[in-house]
Amino acid sequence: MRISTLIGTSLATAAAAFIGSVVTKPAVETWYPKLAKPSFVPPDWAFPVAWTALYADIAVTSAVTLDQLDENGEHTQRQRYLAALGANLVLNGGWSWIYFGRGALGTASVAAAALTVSGADLARRTAQTNPAAGAALAPYPAWCAFATVLSTSTWWLNRGRQSPAVS
Repeated sequence: MRISTLIGTSLATAAAAFIGSVVTKPAVETWYPKLAKPSFVPPDWAFPVAWTALYADIAVTSAVTLDQLDENGEHTQRQRYLAALGANLVLNGGWSWIYFGRGALGTASVAAAALTVSGADLARRTAQTNPAAGAALAPYPAWCAFATVLSTSTWWLNRGRQSPAVS
């Protein structure tokens, strides 16, 4: 893995994380604690721990994959991987904006499902190039699937209420 590639993937994942944290922090301090939540919601401290580990995982496994595709001369596949990674990170930051920034819980559930599919696609692409890196990335779509269930359950418990971001 080249350091320049790792810096690039790290900056891209850090940008998604930054966008997510900017819109999440005000909500977590105001309306989010007032939501009805399912019994299986993890403690608040678990989210930044999980997401930090997952963003690091995405950065490293993506750098490994991109460099291996480059070394194998698979430039078209490398471009497709970059596009899939970019789309995934946009969905990732977008979910935070929809859920925490707008308080659109139902729409956020759909976005979380799209993020899960995108994460699974990224893990599949990674595994095709490097099975070990693909296995290392497998927790990411699994966490996104859990987040989809959690997001949908929270929306269901709070349906019929005004958007929490505007109340």
